Amino acid sequence: MSTETSTGMSKVTCDMAMSLDGFVAGPRQTLENPLGEGVEERLHSWMFDEPEAHADVIHAITDAGAFIMGRNMFGPDRGPWDLGWTGWWGEEPPYHAPVFVLAHRPREPLTMKGGTTFIFVTDGIEAALERAREAAGDRTVAVAGGAHTVNQYLAAGLIDELRLHVAPVILGQGERLLAGVGSIDLEPIAEPRGTALVTHLTYRVPRRS
Repeated sequence: MSTETSTGMSKVTCDMAMSLDGFVAGPRQTLENPLGEGVEERLHSWMFDEPEAHADVIHAITDAGAFIMGRNMFGPDRGPWDLGWTGWWGEEPPYHAPVFVLAHRPREPLTMKGGTTFIFVTDGIEAALERAREAAGDRTVAVAGGAHTVNQYLAAGLIDELRLHVAPVILGQGERLLAGVGSIDLEPIAEPRGTALVTHLTYRVPRRS
């Protein structure tokens, strides 16, 4: 699969695990339960219980030359930076590439083991994408989340390929994907597949004029 768009720029992808009613995180998010109480097990059990069945999907999620995420995905604080906080993933995050974190307050880059460097961007989603593309070279740029960040990029027409991993659960409340993105006609580019725990859906997102 090509890693470039028709314009010659790096492809921008997004993988999101979500409930059948469109939520990617639930209520009552805490330090111990960053996705909400019980949500990690309900939305991501396919990754942990059936890793061999979804090995190619799991590989594709982190197979990018650079990543973009929102501050909420990086950490729980909203005020001044807690400089002791280095993310949810321990000393060696799974990205192994530059990760551009959307933020309102500046912070020096944070280098972790395994090749991951968190770079904090305060001048908006387009600036973050420009820097991520420069860092990725001819590889894919992945918008990692959370819902608010993905929705911003979809609304701006800046995602080329949307890959949804839909768990057969209904959360009823939480952080909803696709909220406020406007009207988009998605083009399926792969047959739906999966197991009893998840259905994988892949769409091309048309560029907006």
